[in-house]
Amino acid sequence: MSKEFRNIYIASVFLLFIFLAGITGFILIENYSLPEAIYMTILTMSTVGFGEVKPLSTHGMIFTVILIVLSLGIFGYFVTSVTRIFIDGDYRKALKIYYKNKKLKKLKNHIIVCGFGRNGKKAVNDLLEINKKVTVIENNVEIINDETNREIFKNKNLILLNGDASNEETLLKANIENAKAVLTTLPNDAENLLIVLTARDLNKNLKIISRVSDEHSFKKLKRAGADNIIMPDIVGGARMAKLITEPDIVEFLELIMLREGQDVNLEEISCDDLASCFVNSTIADLDVRRKTGANIIGLKQKDGSYLFNPNGDIELKKEDKLFVLGTVEQVDKLKSLLESGHYFDEN
Repeated sequence: MSKEFRNIYIASVFLLFIFLAGITGFILIENYSLPEAIYMTILTMSTVGFGEVKPLSTHGMIFTVILIVLSLGIFGYFVTSVTRIFIDGDYRKALKIYYKNKKLKKLKNHIIVCGFGRNGKKAVNDLLEINKKVTVIENNVEIINDETNREIFKNKNLILLNGDASNEETLLKANIENAKAVLTTLPNDAENLLIVLTARDLNKNLKIISRVSDEHSFKKLKRAGADNIIMPDIVGGARMAKLITEPDIVEFLELIMLREGQDVNLEEISCDDLASCFVNSTIADLDVRRKTGANIIGLKQKDGSYLFNPNGDIELKKEDKLFVLGTVEQVDKLKSLLESGHYFDEN
């Protein structure tokens, strides 16, 4: 609550107290009935100038003067605080915060990115390009106010939170309980470790990906609950080496990733989400290429092993995950048919 809203709250409490005190005073001092006391208190506090309900005694006059002075002071304080909210823009800020919190509560399967440095900014841009809902938690006000970040923060799929990502309250405000994944991109390994620990405690099913600067922190982050750990220096070095030995393959794969969600999609489909009729079916039974135009290029099995360009005689299990490549329409059609259970009805 901002200072001005606190002032309004305090002034409102005092006005209510004075109103109740006025009613009580007129009843005890002047023997007014309750309706008369309420009427007289409102007249006195509003200073409209109407006459008394009944002639006042000396004590009643003194009490009324005190009531007028106190009412004028508190009411003036109340009006000033309300006016300042509209002049200073606090009202708009409060509305923005209200609608932001309302939007956050409705989020499901969103991605929380902790830190908006170079790595965080790149991750957010790529996620927004494929229309993912992203919540950014950033503690540095200079980064938030940076002109170069203004356009990104205006994206309808992005919600910005100013706060400490390692703080449990901040993560709860980001609706981590309904989030799909958390990316910790801070340059400090200790801060990333604390975020991973807190995030894993709040959501056991969360996908957590963490940046690491020191290779000695790998095991600590893994034990803390990170599913994947990325070291930018190693990734960058590996990419540079590949660009020397196999530049066209690297550029081809990057082109797929950059255009993902536009005219090409490389997507993971969990067999656990598919209709029960597909359990123990083979890849050849699905005949994916003919029915949808998409291609199954990989398979992840229950034990974590990967099969590239899997054979058609491989049976699908609920724990498997398919990696499918195709246009957006082809992949969407495949997912729709597999989830509906009407796949084999298609010619």
